[in-house]
Amino acid sequence: RGLRVRGIDAVTAFEERVDRLPDDELLARATELGRVLVTQDDDLLAIAHRWQVTGRGFSGLIYCHQLNITIGRAIAGLEVLALCCTEDEFLSVVQFLPLT
Repeated sequence: RGLRVRGIDAVTAFEERVDRLPDDELLARATELGRVLVTQDDDLLAIAHRWQVTGRGFSGLIYCHQLNITIGRAIAGLEVLALCCTEDEFLSVVQFLPLT
């Protein structure tokens, strides 16, 4: 909701009914939809790294460790990224939050 009230197009895995997919399938689904995936899941971080190493493309991953960022700071960082970056800049990239 925090992103949507700021005019950012965001959906959740729950809304898309893919929240029960295995992590690699979730990243693949986000890529099919052309969406950058935001996660706090260390397993997804490892999968994205493996895909980078093997040359498998994905639409981007934003990772924020839940103990290192508040919800407000995460929303602010996501808003900056959404407004300042193009889709191409996220291709096969892992971006960490909080932004430094």
